[in-house]
Amino acid sequence: MKVSITSGKSEGPSRLNALDNALLDAGIGDVNLIKVSSIIPPNTRIIRLPPLEPGSMVNCVLSHSISDNKGDIISAAIAVALSDNIGCVAENSGINKDPKIIREEAIFMVEYMMKRRGEKIKNLIVEEINHKVKECGAVVAALIYLK
Repeated sequence: MKVSITSGKSEGPSRLNALDNALLDAGIGDVNLIKVSSIIPPNTRIIRLPPLEPGSMVNCVLSHSISDNKGDIISAAIAVALSDNIGCVAENSGINKDPKIIREEAIFMVEYMMKRRGEKIKNLIVEEINHKVKECGAVVAALIYLK
């Protein structure tokens, strides 16, 4: 299996439009996202996000944050941990929370998930994004499952 990790941020005239624009910024706005839990099969490769067929059904682990309060800092993070046998994904997000804490919490959660499974982490990747809201903003971070 192959997966990609991506993120995006944007503004829009409404919360829905801000989220849609952030998904477009991340390269995943023209597909139907299906949220799944956070397990990655063995022998999975992480690759750059390829063009996705518009309208296709795409499994993902998605973290997002939306705010329409001017000046808010919104954050989203995805932490991915891989071992020889399995991988886990943890998502975290927040509004007006220190982005460093959002990142650290995502790492803590994915490390705990791997420890609970008795797995030694060989590779740890974190994708995070932050945005200062101008009018109505959104951020997304996602792990996309590819064929």
